[in-house]
Amino acid sequence: MSSRKDQKSSARVVREQLARERRRRRTLWTSAAAVAVLVIAGLIGYAVWSGQRPAGNSATPPGTVAGGTAVALGSGPVTIDIYEDFQCPVCRQFEQQSGDTIDQLVAQNKVKVQYHPIAILDRFSTTNYSTRSAAAAGCTTQTGKFRDYAKALFAQQPAEGSAGLTNDQLVDIGNQAGISGGDFAACVKDQRYKGWTQTSTDTATKNGVNGTPTVLVNGQKVDTPTPENITAAVTAAAK
Repeated sequence: MSSRKDQKSSARVVREQLARERRRRRTLWTSAAAVAVLVIAGLIGYAVWSGQRPAGNSATPPGTVAGGTAVALGSGPVTIDIYEDFQCPVCRQFEQQSGDTIDQLVAQNKVKVQYHPIAILDRFSTTNYSTRSAAAAGCTTQTGKFRDYAKALFAQQPAEGSAGLTNDQLVDIGNQAGISGGDFAACVKDQRYKGWTQTSTDTATKNGVNGTPTVLVNGQKVDTPTPENITAAVTAAAK
């Protein structure tokens, strides 16, 4: 009798183990299926997001230097790198205060200036004016009027928090600076160099530029870029 009970008990234990194993397998398959659904949903979501994301134009303005991120003026032995945002009020002050000094250093063949138009202040306009104005400046590289155009942009800088200047106004500023021709207007209105501006901004950020204006003389930052400090840094670098 005892043997039969033992056999029945053993059989019950085996049945319970088998049942637990079946439940465990069902749980694993259910979990795996759920994970697979999430993965597929994620891939679909990414594909939709990628398809809807605006495509960046990778065109680079002709004649640019420093890996295509800057417009160079002059050919002197000392290099000045200037990172500026056309929406930046302090950049406007810098231009008013130090712009003529830098132009003189170029004219005296003491420096090569590499201007890096970047866009870090898009949030201060409702139309991404920093990006649009920098892209418009890129449209001037073949005209020899980049510097004139940059000065005009600062002179007519819109207020922070506004919509900024329209693309038509950016074209008009170019015309006032002596830039004519249909290609310039088309370049500005099509935002041909929007992707270039984004790339230049990303490159500047990776290189440690986190504010504008940033001025480097032979790679060394000029903390307070007054005319006197820039001139002194150039003189020291030339020795």
